[in-house]
Amino acid sequence: MPEMYALKSEEQSQQLQLVEREEIEDEEDLFEAIDKLIAHGINAGDVKKLQDAGIYTCNGLMMQTKKNLTGIKGLSEAKVDKICEAAEKIVNYGYITGSDALLKVESKHQQLQKHLENSGEDHYCCGNIFKLPTSMKGGNGKVAYIDTEGTFRPDRIVPIAERFGMDAAAVLDNIIYARAYTYEHQYNLLLGLAAKMAEEPFRLLIVDSVIALFRVDFSGRGELAERQQKLAQMLSRLMKIAEEFNIAVYLTNQVIADPAGGVFVTDPKKPAGGHVLAHASTIRLMFRKGKGEQRICKVFDAPNLPEAEAISFYY
Repeated sequence: MPEMYALKSEEQSQQLQLVEREEIEDEEDLFEAIDKLIAHGINAGDVKKLQDAGIYTCNGLMMQTKKNLTGIKGLSEAKVDKICEAAEKIVNYGYITGSDALLKVESKHQQLQKHLENSGEDHYCCGNIFKLPTSMKGGNGKVAYIDTEGTFRPDRIVPIAERFGMDAAAVLDNIIYARAYTYEHQYNLLLGLAAKMAEEPFRLLIVDSVIALFRVDFSGRGELAERQQKLAQMLSRLMKIAEEFNIAVYLTNQVIADPAGGVFVTDPKKPAGGHVLAHASTIRLMFRKGKGEQRICKVFDAPNLPEAEAISFYY
């Protein structure tokens, strides 16, 4: 019922803004900015070197190996040890209780579910997450969209925004978009996101599709091993972004013909990317067209849902 989300008065709009501010203030401590190291005795010049290397939070710093950090020009092994020691004082990366772990997992699952519960289309995710507070089933934050196939359609955002009584121009301004042309370009775009996410509240990252450029830039079985290794590195980076900034990451994939599907399967297809992509994903969904405007969503793999469960919907 779209009308339930429409903002019908100036008073409602002001109330919504108050809710948004309160939620943003509550979530400011999701990560620790890298410049907090200065207060723990780290030279400002060394902090700048970390930022130049694409490390903008103490959380992200803790995800780096010392080998990677000493590879940054101007950072000796002794400096890296001192930096890591300071970061450990700021960020608690030790043991937590099972209850706290459950809260973290539920938070991430709820974020992703909010953007998938009404539609499987990534454009809907963009429109649904921005601005609406969590009390109205929104994500109350910004969206980053990396497009590898030229499929992003900003005009699709307009009716989605209008459906929720929101200003379409404002929604579009709060979606950052980049077109990737090689797998290396795709990875570099991920590195550049850290700076933006450290400054503003992002809630969703969409990569559409994650595999396309790898299938173009690597060809044949002779390059398959290298392709899968590079894909694994990119997926590792995506998982670190999700952890570092507590955001939902929504990847689209391609399907390929499955010769082993058997003669009794009417349309044998399997996801591209193999086990590397499968193991990196928490929830895997398969979409297909139904009758008319109907779309079918099949739960391919999920830790909290039974497999082979099908959901049909209209959009």
